[in-house]
Amino acid sequence: MDTGSTAVEIGLNAAIVTVEGGAPQILVVSKDITGDDGTALPDGLPLGSFDPLRHGTFETGLRASVEEQTALHLGYVEQLYTFGDRGRHKQPEDVDLHIVSVGYLALTRNDGEQTGVLERNGALWRNWYGYLPWEDWRSGRPDILDETILPALSAWATRPEKDRSRRLPNRHSRLRLAFGQGDFPWDEERVLERYELLYEAGLVEEAVSDGRIASTDLDCPLGRPMRFDHRRILATAMARLRGKLKYRPVIFELMPPEFTLTDLQSTVEAISGRHLHKQNFRRLVEGAQLVESTGATSTATGGRPAALYRFRREILEERPAPGIKFGGR
Repeated sequence: MDTGSTAVEIGLNAAIVTVEGGAPQILVVSKDITGDDGTALPDGLPLGSFDPLRHGTFETGLRASVEEQTALHLGYVEQLYTFGDRGRHKQPEDVDLHIVSVGYLALTRNDGEQTGVLERNGALWRNWYGYLPWEDWRSGRPDILDETILPALSAWATRPEKDRSRRLPNRHSRLRLAFGQGDFPWDEERVLERYELLYEAGLVEEAVSDGRIASTDLDCPLGRPMRFDHRRILATAMARLRGKLKYRPVIFELMPPEFTLTDLQSTVEAISGRHLHKQNFRRLVEGAQLVESTGATSTATGGRPAALYRFRREILEERPAPGIKFGGR
């Protein structure tokens, strides 16, 4: 019996991260692209197609696509996850071309030289906390948690669940674990779990655009929405990078060849969303032998000259997990 067929396209989504001025930036495409209803789509992550005739691997295709679109040379690249859920690129009756995206985390240094190329291609850097503002704890606990998110999630958790077939822990348990309630501490790595709870509860705009609910019933959006499931991919990338900092020296992919310890701390704080004690951080980095002094100093801040350091690459041969273990799980 002929059951018909649906064409599948392999897309390559890139969550490209840099840090500039102490702010974690994600590269997004914001040019005027419209959806099926003719309305402009919100920001999205760069997306290219895998061509098996041109690209030997998915990663090769990703790097080529990003370079063609933005002139960016990617440093560290890591595959995140394959996003292929039915309906993720919403189509009428979901019977047309089905896009399966292989998501990647990529790190790069932003020297500002590609700004013009990015703008011509409708791409720009945005602070990633604009999309997930509850994840930024550098100045203390975000007000949005207690003023909006937790009251709304608590109300949702008390409502009867329609689908009990998924065998998930009850809503209250998931809420406590994801958002650090009761005896559970806030875990900066649970970014995806928090976003998925907000989506399931119908509190983010993506739940509206996916047709799950008519409106969020909130006075203002919880962060800037993204097209399709790209905010979910961003949350996945953020969680992966925060965890990776603790056992791999990936933070140095975001640093210039020479840097001050203050700059390094600021970059770690930007990614982790946590404020770190200055002296404890310095003891941690120097004790782990991750950096070495260059013997030079910088007066870029206009104050007392600060010693310049560089990443000590020999650490990769000396220890199996040379990361910055600042806390978390």
